[in-house]
Amino acid sequence: MRRVILITLIFGFLNAHALNSDSARTVIKIFEENNKNQLVLDFEAALASAQAAQGIIPTWAAEEISSKADIKYAPLIEIREEYEVVNHRMVALLNVWSRSIKNGAHEYVHFGATTVDIYDTVLILQLNEASTVILNYLLNVEATLMTLAMKHRDTVMAGRTRGQHALPITFGKKVSTWLGENRRNIDRLKEVQSRLAKSGILKGAVGTHLGLGEKGKNTELLMMEELKLSKPFSDDWHPARDVLAEYASVLALVSKSFGRIGNELFLLQMTDIGETEEILSKSSVSSSTMPHKKNPSKPEALIFYSRVIPSMAEVIMDDMINTFERDDTSRTAKVLASISLETEQMLLQANLLLKKLKINEQVMLDNLERTNGLIMSQRIAFELADKIGKATANNLMRKVVKKAFQENIPLKEAITLSPEISKYFSNEQLDNLLDPTTYIGLSAEQTESVVKEIFEKRKLEDAILD
Repeated sequence: MRRVILITLIFGFLNAHALNSDSARTVIKIFEENNKNQLVLDFEAALASAQAAQGIIPTWAAEEISSKADIKYAPLIEIREEYEVVNHRMVALLNVWSRSIKNGAHEYVHFGATTVDIYDTVLILQLNEASTVILNYLLNVEATLMTLAMKHRDTVMAGRTRGQHALPITFGKKVSTWLGENRRNIDRLKEVQSRLAKSGILKGAVGTHLGLGEKGKNTELLMMEELKLSKPFSDDWHPARDVLAEYASVLALVSKSFGRIGNELFLLQMTDIGETEEILSKSSVSSSTMPHKKNPSKPEALIFYSRVIPSMAEVIMDDMINTFERDDTSRTAKVLASISLETEQMLLQANLLLKKLKINEQVMLDNLERTNGLIMSQRIAFELADKIGKATANNLMRKVVKKAFQENIPLKEAITLSPEISKYFSNEQLDNLLDPTTYIGLSAEQTESVVKEIFEKRKLEDAILD
């Protein structure tokens, strides 16, 4: 009864708080050129407002600058034409945009700022938003995994170690390990996001606020408030790049987590195992010459993402080694955009796969018997240990297991042929002890515990957002 109530509560909560990925802003839009240029204009408007608030520039000039901080005043085609003349992306944008700024206010545009501050802050704004989108996808996957875990809390299957049958578990228990790992990645990304929010920067060419005057530090603080970022780090992080590397590294970890899921589902779908199956569209064709094949598509994609994303993260890690106070690190912004986009695509694939995953429960039960009961040898040894001692019991069971292997007979038959062991068990006792569905340890309870913990976290998170 308690389990039914828990499932009802969880499913009700998930349905009521489902995230609609289709309506969320996609990562590709965040990194589009027009959006980047808009963020540059947002920066310039925030800078002007911060400076006007301190009397550094006239209020009327800041108001004019802010009123024109819209990309409709900076068409891409004109910026590209201007770039052919000046060969500088910031100057090209400012030249085009300034034509729309009236009454001499253009004289106060970009007052004391430097290009590197602007584009690094723009990148931070993009990554901050991208991380929110990615978090939403991770939460969607989490909801799917919670549902899958509870649905198969008691679905018994073979637990495997080193590719061999080890002991029985439940499929819900397996999913709960994916679920726990995914939640840790959610927590990691949130931590990185909190540091991204503190990484807006306005410290000048060599990070000393030179060019911004004695009010430079306060201008930086006010400007970040305008941009809805947190109080910035006091240090000049331009040559450090560690937060960017951390962001990339967390996405690499996320990709490896889903690579693990993809790899496991790839293997479980093998003809020789067949315990799970990816549901493909009715028109899907797996092979041009072998009609019987049902090749895994999304599991293979997850494996591939888990190779590509960490390789891009390595580029960002290498970028931590910079030269003196500045280095030309702008090209890594493209890599950070790519790694964010690839992560989004990976999570879309993962959620589609997991939502429609077919679990072949009967095949799981059938596979438990593939070793003729040998998967239950530990249980017999434990029961026997209470009667004759652990070491003696283990030695006798090794002999019985060896006989079962060599003669290809069921474990039960091998036990009955051993007078040293069979005298301790009736036929009915052996049947009960050799039933793998009754030997799953705390698999079901563990599954429920993981789901419940995450359920409570999601309720708390939702309350904070409200």
